Amino acid sequence: MMLKTILTMYVTLTPVILSGIANMAWCKSSILESTRKPIDNGKSLSDGKRLFGENKTWKGLIGYLLFNALFTVLWGWLCKAASWEDLDFFYRHHENTFAFNLIIGVLLGLAYSLFELPNSFLKRRLGITPGKTLQGFYKVFFVFLDQADSIFGCALVVWLFYDLDLPLYLFYVLLGAGTHIIVNILLYFAGLRKNMF
Repeated sequence: MMLKTILTMYVTLTPVILSGIANMAWCKSSILESTRKPIDNGKSLSDGKRLFGENKTWKGLIGYLLFNALFTVLWGWLCKAASWEDLDFFYRHHENTFAFNLIIGVLLGLAYSLFELPNSFLKRRLGITPGKTLQGFYKVFFVFLDQADSIFGCALVVWLFYDLDLPLYLFYVLLGAGTHIIVNILLYFAGLRKNMF
């Protein structure tokens, strides 16, 4: 039962994993270079520190929306063709349609992007350089938070359409964070990330 639940978790958020990888390549490309502007527009608060920093850009937000919508629609088609719909939380109580998948994709892209911002805000307040982390206990905490922040949002989108309940939601976050760490290690060795964590 637990193995099937874990499999269902992965099947449900496979588009998010694919989107995250595609978005890294997108952000490194020169396409739509004019959108490589920070979301906070360079603004600082009264403490003199940036709101979110240079790494949170409009290009990244556009990429998350675009790729999550694209991959969720394609994944819905594949799930229908392969009869995997019972392995996707989104299709337990909702019909697998183009319009539904497009909405889910946009919500996942928004959640992924927006739930990264509080972490960036906190790190700027602590004076952590964008893309870097602290040492000791704080490093462990922020490595986890860096991998889990977007998963909190994406799993919440799943919960909106399927009643996960709190323990399953938190397990989803832990599983997603662990998976995120593994994917980041692979992306680092593939040259798509500057830092492993």
